Amino acid sequence: MKPLLAFAVLATLGSTMLASETAEWPDLVEPSVQVFDDPYRDLSYPEIEALKTIASARQALARGGLSDHQQSEFEEIARGANLRFLESGKNADWLIEQRWVVAERRQKAATTGNREVDGQVVSLSGYAIPAPPDPDGTSVAYLVPERGMCSHMPPPNANQMIKVRLTDAWQPRAVHEPVRLTGKLSISPTQEVVRIVDGPVEMNATFLMEVEHAETFADVKAKAGKSPDINAANALAQKLRASSAFSSTSQSVKP
Repeated sequence: MKPLLAFAVLATLGSTMLASETAEWPDLVEPSVQVFDDPYRDLSYPEIEALKTIASARQALARGGLSDHQQSEFEEIARGANLRFLESGKNADWLIEQRWVVAERRQKAATTGNREVDGQVVSLSGYAIPAPPDPDGTSVAYLVPERGMCSHMPPPNANQMIKVRLTDAWQPRAVHEPVRLTGKLSISPTQEVVRIVDGPVEMNATFLMEVEHAETFADVKAKAGKSPDINAANALAQKLRASSAFSSTSQSVKP
Protein backbone atom coordinates (compact mmCIF):
# COMPACT_ATOMS: atom_id res chain seq x y z
CA MET A 1 0.00 0.00 0.00
CA LYS A 2 1.35 3.40 -0.91
CA PRO A 3 2.02 5.82 1.97
CA LEU A 4 -0.46 8.58 1.08
CA LEU A 5 -3.23 6.05 0.54
CA ALA A 6 -2.46 4.57 3.92
CA PHE A 7 -2.61 8.02 5.49
CA ALA A 8 -5.99 8.59 3.87
CA VAL A 9 -7.25 5.40 5.47
CA LEU A 10 -5.64 6.31 8.78
CA ALA A 11 -7.50 9.62 8.73
CA THR A 12 -10.85 7.85 8.34
CA LEU A 13 -10.10 5.54 11.24
CA GLY A 14 -8.56 8.12 13.56
CA SER A 15 -11.80 8.95 15.37
CA THR A 16 -11.95 5.40 16.75
CA MET A 17 -8.59 5.67 18.53
CA LEU A 18 -8.45 8.33 21.24
CA ALA A 19 -10.13 11.62 22.04
CA SER A 20 -7.69 13.69 20.01
CA GLU A 21 -7.60 16.41 17.39
CA THR A 22 -6.39 15.48 13.92
CA ALA A 23 -3.49 17.78 13.05
CA GLU A 24 -1.84 18.59 9.75
CA TRP A 25 1.79 19.62 9.44
CA PRO A 26 1.00 23.26 8.56
CA ASP A 27 -0.89 23.49 11.87
CA LEU A 28 2.43 23.27 13.72
CA VAL A 29 3.80 26.48 12.22
CA GLU A 30 3.27 29.80 14.03
CA PRO A 31 1.44 31.92 11.41
CA SER A 32 2.30 35.30 12.92
CA VAL A 33 6.00 35.02 11.98
CA GLN A 34 5.58 33.64 8.47
CA VAL A 35 4.93 36.93 6.65
CA PHE A 36 7.78 39.43 6.68
CA ASP A 37 9.75 41.68 4.35
CA ASP A 38 12.47 39.65 2.66
CA PRO A 39 14.32 41.72 0.05
CA TYR A 40 16.30 38.65 -1.02
CA ARG A 41 13.22 36.73 -2.07
CA ASP A 42 12.88 38.51 -5.41
CA LEU A 43 16.57 38.61 -6.29
CA SER A 44 17.75 36.55 -9.23
CA TYR A 45 20.51 33.98 -8.88
CA PRO A 46 23.07 36.28 -10.61
CA GLU A 47 22.11 39.08 -8.20
CA ILE A 48 22.60 36.82 -5.19
CA GLU A 49 26.00 35.79 -6.54
CA ALA A 50 26.93 39.46 -7.12
CA LEU A 51 26.05 40.25 -3.49
CA LYS A 52 28.29 37.41 -2.34
CA THR A 53 31.08 38.79 -4.52
CA ILE A 54 30.74 42.26 -3.02
CA ALA A 55 30.63 40.93 0.54
CA SER A 56 33.65 38.67 0.00
CA ALA A 57 35.69 41.44 -1.60
CA ARG A 58 34.88 43.82 1.25
CA GLN A 59 35.81 41.21 3.83
CA ALA A 60 39.17 40.71 2.14
CA LEU A 61 39.76 44.47 2.13
CA ALA A 62 38.76 44.76 5.80
CA ARG A 63 41.18 42.01 6.85
CA GLY A 64 44.07 43.95 5.34
CA GLY A 65 47.53 42.56 4.66
CA LEU A 66 47.02 42.86 0.90
CA SER A 67 49.55 43.97 -1.65
CA ASP A 68 48.78 47.12 -3.65
CA HIS A 69 47.83 44.96 -6.60
CA GLN A 70 45.48 42.79 -4.52
CA GLN A 71 43.96 45.88 -2.90
CA SER A 72 43.19 47.40 -6.31
CA GLU A 73 41.85 44.10 -7.60
CA PHE A 74 39.38 43.60 -4.76
CA GLU A 75 38.26 47.24 -4.93
CA GLU A 76 37.57 46.85 -8.65
CA ILE A 77 35.64 43.61 -8.09
CA ALA A 78 33.44 45.27 -5.46
CA ARG A 79 32.88 48.38 -7.62
CA GLY A 80 31.95 46.38 -10.68
CA ALA A 81 29.43 44.19 -8.86
CA ASN A 82 27.94 47.20 -7.07
CA LEU A 83 27.57 49.10 -10.36
CA ARG A 84 25.42 46.30 -11.77
CA PHE A 85 23.04 46.73 -8.82
CA LEU A 86 22.88 50.50 -9.23
CA GLU A 87 21.99 50.09 -12.91
CA SER A 88 19.04 47.90 -11.95
CA GLY A 89 17.84 50.40 -9.33
CA LYS A 90 18.81 48.23 -6.36
CA ASN A 91 21.05 49.21 -3.48
CA ALA A 92 23.67 46.56 -2.78
CA ASP A 93 24.86 48.29 0.40
CA TRP A 94 21.37 48.25 1.90
CA LEU A 95 20.82 44.63 0.87
CA ILE A 96 24.04 43.54 2.55
CA GLU A 97 23.10 45.43 5.71
CA GLN A 98 19.77 43.57 5.80
CA ARG A 99 21.30 40.10 5.75
CA TRP A 100 21.25 39.56 9.53
CA VAL A 101 17.78 41.05 9.91
CA VAL A 102 16.44 38.69 7.25
CA ALA A 103 18.37 35.74 8.69
CA GLU A 104 16.73 36.30 12.08
CA ARG A 105 13.26 36.52 10.53
CA ARG A 106 13.81 33.34 8.54
CA GLN A 107 15.05 31.59 11.66
CA LYS A 108 11.91 32.53 13.56
CA ALA A 109 9.70 31.40 10.68
CA ALA A 110 11.48 28.03 10.55
CA THR A 111 11.61 27.29 14.27
CA THR A 112 8.64 28.93 16.05
CA GLY A 113 5.87 26.52 16.99
CA ASN A 114 2.17 27.29 17.01
CA ARG A 115 1.07 27.88 20.61
CA GLU A 116 -2.44 26.70 19.78
CA VAL A 117 -1.24 23.08 19.55
CA ASP A 118 1.07 23.30 22.56
CA GLY A 119 -0.13 20.87 25.24
CA GLN A 120 -2.84 19.37 23.01
CA VAL A 121 -3.42 15.68 22.33
CA VAL A 122 -3.23 15.34 18.55
CA SER A 123 -3.07 12.67 15.87
CA LEU A 124 -0.58 13.25 13.07
CA SER A 125 0.62 11.14 10.14
CA GLY A 126 4.22 11.18 9.01
CA TYR A 127 7.41 9.18 8.54
CA ALA A 128 9.29 7.88 11.56
CA ILE A 129 13.07 7.91 11.81
CA PRO A 130 14.56 5.72 14.60
CA ALA A 131 16.91 7.45 17.04
CA PRO A 132 18.90 6.46 20.14
CA PRO A 133 16.85 6.20 23.36
CA ASP A 134 16.68 9.02 25.88
CA PRO A 135 18.87 8.83 29.00
CA ASP A 136 15.91 7.41 30.95
CA GLY A 137 15.71 4.50 28.49
CA THR A 138 12.57 5.67 26.66
CA SER A 139 12.58 4.74 22.98
CA VAL A 140 12.82 7.73 20.64
CA ALA A 141 12.12 8.48 16.99
CA TYR A 142 11.63 11.60 14.89
CA LEU A 143 8.49 12.24 12.85
CA VAL A 144 8.85 14.20 9.60
CA PRO A 145 6.26 15.12 6.94
CA GLU A 146 7.95 13.61 3.87
CA ARG A 147 9.73 10.36 3.08
CA GLY A 148 13.45 10.88 2.47
CA MET A 149 13.88 13.85 4.77
CA CYS A 150 17.10 13.73 6.82
CA SER A 151 18.62 11.11 4.51
CA HIS A 152 18.39 11.69 0.76
CA MET A 153 16.77 15.07 1.38
CA PRO A 154 17.68 17.83 3.86
CA PRO A 155 15.94 17.85 7.24
CA PRO A 156 12.74 19.91 7.43
CA ASN A 157 12.48 23.13 9.38
CA ALA A 158 12.55 22.57 13.12
CA ASN A 159 8.85 23.40 13.43
CA GLN A 160 8.16 20.61 10.95
CA MET A 161 9.96 17.94 12.97
CA ILE A 162 8.73 16.18 16.11
CA LYS A 163 10.82 14.23 18.56
CA VAL A 164 8.58 11.39 19.71
CA ARG A 165 8.98 9.39 22.90
CA LEU A 166 7.50 5.96 22.31
CA THR A 167 5.82 3.31 24.39
CA ASP A 168 7.05 -0.26 24.21
CA ALA A 169 3.99 -1.14 22.09
CA TRP A 170 5.52 0.19 18.86
CA GLN A 171 8.89 1.23 17.52
CA PRO A 172 9.84 1.97 13.89
CA ARG A 173 11.43 -1.01 12.17
CA ALA A 174 13.03 1.04 9.38
CA VAL A 175 13.92 4.59 8.45
CA HIS A 176 10.90 6.57 7.18
CA GLU A 177 8.32 4.05 8.29
CA PRO A 178 4.85 5.56 7.68
CA VAL A 179 2.78 5.83 10.84
CA ARG A 180 0.03 7.81 12.48
CA LEU A 181 0.90 8.83 16.03
CA THR A 182 -1.37 10.14 18.76
CA GLY A 183 -0.10 11.81 21.90
CA LYS A 184 0.42 15.00 23.83
CA LEU A 185 2.30 17.56 21.74
CA SER A 186 4.39 20.23 23.41
CA ILE A 187 6.75 22.97 22.29
CA SER A 188 10.03 21.69 23.69
CA PRO A 189 12.97 22.35 21.33
CA THR A 190 15.60 19.62 21.16
CA GLN A 191 18.79 19.11 19.21
CA GLU A 192 20.89 16.01 18.70
CA VAL A 193 22.99 14.32 16.05
CA VAL A 194 21.60 11.02 14.77
CA ARG A 195 23.30 8.64 12.35
CA ILE A 196 20.87 7.86 9.54
CA VAL A 197 21.32 6.48 6.01
CA ASP A 198 23.93 8.91 4.70
CA GLY A 199 25.76 9.54 7.98
CA PRO A 200 25.29 11.84 10.98
CA VAL A 201 22.42 14.33 10.72
CA GLU A 202 21.62 17.22 13.07
CA MET A 203 18.03 16.77 14.19
CA ASN A 204 16.50 20.05 15.34
CA ALA A 205 12.92 19.61 16.53
CA THR A 206 10.65 22.31 17.93
CA PHE A 207 8.09 19.79 19.18
CA LEU A 208 8.05 16.82 21.53
CA MET A 209 5.30 14.19 21.57
CA GLU A 210 4.66 11.69 24.32
CA VAL A 211 3.09 8.98 22.21
CA GLU A 212 -0.04 7.29 23.52
CA HIS A 213 -0.99 5.34 20.41
CA ALA A 214 0.60 4.36 17.09
CA GLU A 215 -1.27 3.17 14.03
CA THR A 216 0.73 1.45 11.30
CA PHE A 217 -0.01 -0.05 7.88
CA ALA A 218 -0.64 -3.40 9.53
CA ASP A 219 -3.29 -1.78 11.73
CA VAL A 220 -4.85 -0.11 8.68
CA LYS A 221 -5.06 -3.38 6.78
CA ALA A 222 -6.57 -5.12 9.78
CA LYS A 223 -9.25 -2.46 10.19
CA ALA A 224 -9.89 -1.75 6.52
CA GLY A 225 -12.47 -4.49 6.13
CA LYS A 226 -14.42 -3.18 9.13
CA SER A 227 -14.40 0.48 8.21
CA PRO A 228 -17.59 1.91 6.63
CA ASP A 229 -15.50 4.81 5.33
CA ILE A 230 -13.10 2.77 3.21
CA ASN A 231 -14.73 3.94 -0.01
CA ALA A 232 -14.15 7.54 1.03
CA ALA A 233 -10.51 6.71 1.65
CA ASN A 234 -10.19 5.18 -1.82
CA ALA A 235 -11.92 8.22 -3.36
CA LEU A 236 -9.39 10.47 -1.68
CA ALA A 237 -6.61 8.25 -2.97
CA GLN A 238 -7.97 8.63 -6.51
CA LYS A 239 -7.85 12.43 -6.17
CA LEU A 240 -4.28 12.28 -4.93
CA ARG A 241 -3.31 10.00 -7.79
CA ALA A 242 -4.89 12.36 -10.32
CA SER A 243 -2.82 15.22 -8.96
CA SER A 244 0.35 13.14 -9.31
CA ALA A 245 0.84 13.28 -5.55
CA PHE A 246 2.00 9.68 -5.74
CA SER A 247 2.62 6.96 -8.28
CA SER A 248 -0.15 5.73 -10.54
CA THR A 249 0.65 2.21 -9.35
CA SER A 250 -1.04 2.88 -5.98
CA GLN A 251 -3.59 0.25 -5.12
CA SER A 252 -7.04 0.72 -3.61
CA VAL A 253 -7.76 -0.84 -0.25
CA LYS A 254 -10.00 -3.81 -0.61
CA PRO A 255 -12.87 -4.07 1.86
